[in-house]
Amino acid sequence: MKEPVVIVGAGLAGLRAAALLQANGISCRVLEARDRIGGRVLSMAAQDMPELGRFDLGPTWFWPNHEPVITNLVKELGLPTMEQHTSGAILFEQSKTGPIQRHVLPEGAVERSVRLDGGIQSLIDAIASTLPSGTIELNTRVTAIQLNDQVTIQAEELDGKKKTIRARAVILALPPRIVAERIDFSPSLPDGILASMKDKPTWMAGQAKAVAIYDRPFWREDGLSGQATSWSGPLQEIHDASPDTGCGALFGFFGLPAKLRQELGEEQLHHLVIDQLTRLFGPSAEKPIAFLYKDWAGDSETAVEDDLPPLTSFPDYGLPAGTSSWDKRVIFAGTETAPGHGGHLEGALLSAERAAFAVMKLVEEHKQ
Repeated sequence: MKEPVVIVGAGLAGLRAAALLQANGISCRVLEARDRIGGRVLSMAAQDMPELGRFDLGPTWFWPNHEPVITNLVKELGLPTMEQHTSGAILFEQSKTGPIQRHVLPEGAVERSVRLDGGIQSLIDAIASTLPSGTIELNTRVTAIQLNDQVTIQAEELDGKKKTIRARAVILALPPRIVAERIDFSPSLPDGILASMKDKPTWMAGQAKAVAIYDRPFWREDGLSGQATSWSGPLQEIHDASPDTGCGALFGFFGLPAKLRQELGEEQLHHLVIDQLTRLFGPSAEKPIAFLYKDWAGDSETAVEDDLPPLTSFPDYGLPAGTSSWDKRVIFAGTETAPGHGGHLEGALLSAERAAFAVMKLVEEHKQ
């Protein structure tokens, strides 16, 4: 039997690459260090209230007018979508004591974006459901990859048990910085490739998100979109995260640096967020029925130390620079390696298509 292609990482890029290869008759094994699939896609339900639905603590939306790959895939999988609520005034806060500015943007000023009913996790689950049972191996951390006549992968399970896996090729669907820091290569990757990987900041790794859930989207009754920008924080950017019907929700990205968030702790941040939402949206925001929080900077499968400082500009993404003896046998995927739309779900899918095509080309060459 021919060795499978091993995909390291069960995020969107890894799962999509696996689905494309399986559809073309190429067997795969997907190894994931976490105890769940999705990577930076994380849609969570409020504790003890699953009936409220799932809310995105990772990527939240996509733009159909500019991102055809994810748009077509969502249609192909038959996933229900909802348009992001943007109608109404947006709020602007310069200080905690100053007046809250209210602005109504001209019609069409906000680019149309779309969310998935049930969160982006619905896309992850739908792709995973197309894979043969047993394809995905959770709690399996890849520690080393060796290239001789074939690719040999060393992995460690949660209980410390080690296993050796032989592969015809390996797709690394992980943030490049995680690959550079956590996986040993023999022969070693050239310094140029390692430097290029370390120079690609992991998208969202320095970010944290909070979601406050209410019994209804009360701000819409006041003519507000739920969108706000703040210079005083702790949330820098706020949006409506409500489902189509039922409860209401507001989510925001923190403007506080990762180290300060860690010093304050989740409980203190919770209080600061609710105080801010109450300043902006009034007394109805004071007592949410649920609160969700995720600090990606504290997620060891996402962030490394270099990811903690806030980004000052959009990263320059794309494939790691340089060539080596690993060419064709180790293939990079993930949104940080995408030729376009880096950092977005679209970029992850584009990278998956490129990686799968490279494997299919390799398989064809070996047949000749």
